[in-house]
Amino acid sequence: MQPTPEEDAVNSAESPAATPADPDRVLRKRHGNGPLFFIIGTVFAIACSIGWGFSVMSYSGLSGSVYHQVVAYDTGSAEEASITFEVNSKDGAECLITALDDQHVEVGQERLAVEAGNRMSTTSVETIRQASTVEIASCREQGSQD
Repeated sequence: MQPTPEEDAVNSAESPAATPADPDRVLRKRHGNGPLFFIIGTVFAIACSIGWGFSVMSYSGLSGSVYHQVVAYDTGSAEEASITFEVNSKDGAECLITALDDQHVEVGQERLAVEAGNRMSTTSVETIRQASTVEIASCREQGSQD
């Protein structure tokens, strides 16, 4: 007579093949016959760490070597908006300032050349209707391509 599945499970658990004398044999069977997967995983982890470290160390920002920060802006008039901002550059910069309305539609634009060094600049942007915000769209080194 054929054993039931429950009896088969009990019999296989009590059999000497399930409890080997050599525990290393079970580990080799479960994890592979050698350290190949461990070595490949370690090499991959080291390569990823070196690549990530290199990319973080060489990152200089999306805007190059020109840094800018808005200090204040005023949108009180329907014909113009003003902005005060700080720019830090080695060789001078050309900044593009845009004015936006409530719907984030551009209502004015101005280009401004800023001298080299850490400079505070104030400029006005003529607008076609009331602006709700004024922002620096970009600041690039003078002479760079648009």
